[in-house]
Amino acid sequence: MARTDRLMRLMDVLRRLPPPVTAARLAEETAVSPRQLYRDIATLRAGGALIDGEAGVGYVLTEDPALPPQSFSRLEIEALLLAVQSLDRIGDAEMSSAAREAMARIIATLPGDQPRQALHAIMHSFASAPERDPPVIDLAALRRACWDEEALEIRYTDLAGQRTVRRIWPLGLSYSDRSLMLLAHCRTRMDFRLFHVNRIAEMVPCGESFRPQRVPLMREFRRIRSRYPRIRGDGGAQPVLGKTGAI
Repeated sequence: MARTDRLMRLMDVLRRLPPPVTAARLAEETAVSPRQLYRDIATLRAGGALIDGEAGVGYVLTEDPALPPQSFSRLEIEALLLAVQSLDRIGDAEMSSAAREAMARIIATLPGDQPRQALHAIMHSFASAPERDPPVIDLAALRRACWDEEALEIRYTDLAGQRTVRRIWPLGLSYSDRSLMLLAHCRTRMDFRLFHVNRIAEMVPCGESFRPQRVPLMREFRRIRSRYPRIRGDGGAQPVLGKTGAI
């Protein structure tokens, strides 16, 4: 691989992977030896890239506005536009608006003929929005609880119509054409649960952080999920998690 291409690929990996990224992972992603990886990091830093971190810990890329604009292939541009359009169908209004604004900023910084290519995209989503009950709770507050790793108490009506009060650790949201689901670790049931967001009648922050537990919980969820098939449930196909599932 040419040196310039290798450095561009390294920058792309630093942008794409969750920081900090270890030297071993960067070397694997760019197909170079660890020694070459350290030299490439030094070259990027000398060229103006703001890369924090060190060997044995991991690296974090701090974007520098003085650096040249990021370039995309035509297919990558069309893929991004199609993804933004799909949010009008499966996302909420706030998320769709944020995606359009972000895409507009990306297009404005594209070099050469790429802004014109974005205006003449050939890939479009003409699917109509699904018919589903809108959430009662504030989705922005729910997203913040997931980001901030803050425990919640929710009032929930399950698929059998039973009303319960749950204390949960919200881990993430799953969007689809048919449903919006909340993955959480239910502290009432002490197990993973997938909650239909439109069945949550009330949500109250508990003022409790579960930050130290998030990473091991997500690791355990992925491990369990890989062991069980997917089945059809209310609102679409949901993963079977041992004794858990869509509720």
